[in-house]
Amino acid sequence: MKKIILFTIIAIALASCSTPKTLGEQYAAMYEEKPLTIAVMPPINQTTHAEAKDYFYTTMYMPLCEKGYYVYSPYLTMEMFQQESAYDAERFLESDLSVFKNVLNADAAMFTIIKDWRRNNVGGTLTVNIEYILRSTKTGQTLYQREGKIKVDTSVNGGGGGFGALVGMIATAINTAATDKVIAGRKCNAFVLSDLPAGKYSNMYEKDAKNPAGKPVIKATVK
Repeated sequence: MKKIILFTIIAIALASCSTPKTLGEQYAAMYEEKPLTIAVMPPINQTTHAEAKDYFYTTMYMPLCEKGYYVYSPYLTMEMFQQESAYDAERFLESDLSVFKNVLNADAAMFTIIKDWRRNNVGGTLTVNIEYILRSTKTGQTLYQREGKIKVDTSVNGGGGGFGALVGMIATAINTAATDKVIAGRKCNAFVLSDLPAGKYSNMYEKDAKNPAGKPVIKATVK
């Protein structure tokens, strides 16, 4: 009898582990609060590339709009963030966000943490590691959290060996150097935010709760 009970418990545990979560299960708070407006916070830059913060900040507006949310323009809110000492978003990551509700009437604030931003000109890759955290300005709870480890492949095939390989290596170095931070940021946004539940201005609003959710940490190599 004990063996049967033990087997049943193991079977249930394995079934729960193997069954993928739906968006409604993984991001239940999103469907409960139904945020309409989002304020994009200045990125938290943990890398040595100071310019990555400003470049990446400009890439967040469109993907959130395309998901069906009203997003306050980063260009318009930047001055306010600087005046309110919010340019250093680290101060608000785990703090009270009611000021953004009171001043902007934002339902949620999107935080991003840039953990890695490396360029390998010879190898032809841009490595980007960014964590996304959407917090409610009303309750303070985390509505959405996901991390992306994305490699942007910028290699160019020179064709053949010898001189052709050398040409390919040089072309790869030039192409990688020319692929700026904005392009890398956009590609990372596209992958990571692919399973963000749709907002009110999307035709998928309140229809995607049963869609399968992606992994909390996503790894990909994209062209």
